Amino acid sequence: MKVFDLAQPMRRGIPQSPNHPAYHHSLVRRHGDMVRAGGGSAANDVLVMGTHVGTHVDALAHVSQDGLLHGGVVAADVQSDAGFARLGIDEFPPYVGRGVFLDVARVHGVEILPAGYEVTAADLAAACGDLPINPGDAVLVGTGWSRRFSEGASFLGTTTGVPGPGEEGACWLAEREIAVTGAETIAYEHIAPGAGHASLPAHRILLVEAGINIVETMLLSDLADARVTEFWFILAPLKLVGATGSPVRPLAVIP
Repeated sequence: MKVFDLAQPMRRGIPQSPNHPAYHHSLVRRHGDMVRAGGGSAANDVLVMGTHVGTHVDALAHVSQDGLLHGGVVAADVQSDAGFARLGIDEFPPYVGRGVFLDVARVHGVEILPAGYEVTAADLAAACGDLPINPGDAVLVGTGWSRRFSEGASFLGTTTGVPGPGEEGACWLAEREIAVTGAETIAYEHIAPGAGHASLPAHRILLVEAGINIVETMLLSDLADARVTEFWFILAPLKLVGATGSPVRPLAVIP
């Protein structure tokens, strides 16, 4: 059995959207601060971060359109300081099922797609080839962008943009009634140079219209290097009641 860890490492200073609280980890008790009878000691830490930092999965409550969440739920009716009474990440059950990796970068003969490149329906179909996409599958879109994770600000693509599915690509995925989709960039989808996060049509199509959860900031380069296309996919968010997302450590398992 071969297991691919699809989560990026989390440490202070990792690239992230400025819209969310940064990752901060501190060791608040060190060995020796308190020593038990017999000489034993324990260390522990504190973790502060946004739920959309690092490799994470979006809940359906994360995005609304014209005040409505997925299924026509009025966002204002279900949100409060305590989170969401409906469609929070706690309603996403652990996923164990078929995963498919669509390596769009390889279709174009490169390791990394250009900044700001929009992944189209034709790109996804070409990456798919004869491999079927079934209802309920998990589909991961490879752009090669996770290879740039260590580059910090360049990974964000604030001025240059980032590659990912656009509106057309999101519709292609939604039409296949998949359960979840993931990609390597912070915002999953295509961001044009200089556009920032002003418009996120793939989020609207997938989360609001189709009810398909999105995993972002994934580490997919190992799958690309191994030329893996099909696997068992394991995705288990933290059970954060009413939260709009959760850190996650996705796994691809090859029996």
